Amino acid sequence: MIEIAWSNFTPWSALVGGILIGLAAASFLLLNGRIAGISGILGGLLTPARGDIAWRLAFLIGLIGAPTVWILASEMPAIEINAGYPALIIAGLLVGIGTRYGSGCTSGHGVCGLSRLSLRSLAATLSFMAAGFITVFVIRHLLGA
Repeated sequence: MIEIAWSNFTPWSALVGGILIGLAAASFLLLNGRIAGISGILGGLLTPARGDIAWRLAFLIGLIGAPTVWILASEMPAIEINAGYPALIIAGLLVGIGTRYGSGCTSGHGVCGLSRLSLRSLAATLSFMAAGFITVFVIRHLLGA
């Protein structure tokens, strides 16, 4: 389980973060004609096509580099994860399998697809949210974890 320090939450930081994500996704689509879905970008590296590797690597380097720069410039909020490694590995695998079956992840469908009014992305995002709600309910209330 992940504990969130709500005392550090500010709606302004969430708003700025959301705006930056939207601007980045829109810029990526307008400048490159591509959807900024991380599962698709990463999946494209696993089956690389000629001339299709550099931008994918640049995207991933930026994805990893931005928090690294943030850590150097500021203090990160404390995050407490109370799950063991087996649970985290299983959860990660299930998310990966789900994104492949859903032809995209939350960023691709939830941010980019919904902004393009894609019905497929709406169905995928609603499925992600329902699966998350059900999983939390089962783990917390039925299994007592």
